Amino acid sequence: MESQSTQPKQPETQQRKPFSFYNQFEGTMTLSSDAETVKEYLNAHQGWFVRCAKPMKAQPIGENSYALTIGRFGALGFELEPKLGVELLPETDGIYSMETVAIENPDAEFYEVNYQAALQLVEDTLSNSSQTQVEWTLDLGVTVYFPPFIHRFPKKVIQKTGDRVLAQIVRQVSRRLTHQVQVDFHSRYDLPTVQT
Repeated sequence: MESQSTQPKQPETQQRKPFSFYNQFEGTMTLSSDAETVKEYLNAHQGWFVRCAKPMKAQPIGENSYALTIGRFGALGFELEPKLGVELLPETDGIYSMETVAIENPDAEFYEVNYQAALQLVEDTLSNSSQTQVEWTLDLGVTVYFPPFIHRFPKKVIQKTGDRVLAQIVRQVSRRLTHQVQVDFHSRYDLPTVQT
């Protein structure tokens, strides 16, 4: 009787060729106060982050980290509700950083996220009214393990569509988050809201 090979089955994600999507983003947010007040606000993120993230779901998972559910997005007949863990690191040399942390995710077999963001404060000391610009950058990489039917589409179509959806998600989230942080900050310190 011949012996049969019993090699362990590879995880499903290793059997499917992943697609990687990457982009860099940047933006600014103006707050009507001095940099020290803005720092005070940013450092107390336990008070504003969950509130300002809506309609995303943000759940604290540590002293400085949160599990974010972004919303449902899709294209080419494939939909996901992206979730990621982010940690807000303490200020270092005037730079605030955010980076990916591991979370429990039932859809982890479909995607991986690498989120690296940084922001710095630039205070306007020349004008009569005190203002601080929050300048931010984001390096965002997403690796997606699509189901087999997606691979029937040309690679260029998949790549272009994924890049477009990634940019759309960041635009929507950053615009909404910027607006809500501005409103929350100015309300918290009883300041006039900046017109954008």
